[in-house]
Amino acid sequence: MLEALAAASSPLSVSDLGAAIGVDQPRASRLVQQGVAHGWVRREADPDDARRTRIALTDEGRTLAKGMRGERREMLGNALAAFTDEERMELARLLGKLAENWGS
Repeated sequence: MLEALAAASSPLSVSDLGAAIGVDQPRASRLVQQGVAHGWVRREADPDDARRTRIALTDEGRTLAKGMRGERREMLGNALAAFTDEERMELARLLGKLAENWGS
């Protein structure tokens, strides 16, 4: 949830957040409640529709999301250290092929 909010260009509705992380709206709502309780996200009024709220990261949530990305990047780097240059190139080629065909 935090990474999806960090990647978004603006705060997301609960429904949009759920779609971004692949969960239904009730589950997304529960995750938001937990995030608010921990101080990682905040609810704010949607300027286009006062009946809706949008979810935004707090400074603490942004820091946490950034740390998660860095940690994953480090873990990936450690895992790839065991690959030869040729294996890394082949992995990149295969991942590119997977990405090209993902929605097909």
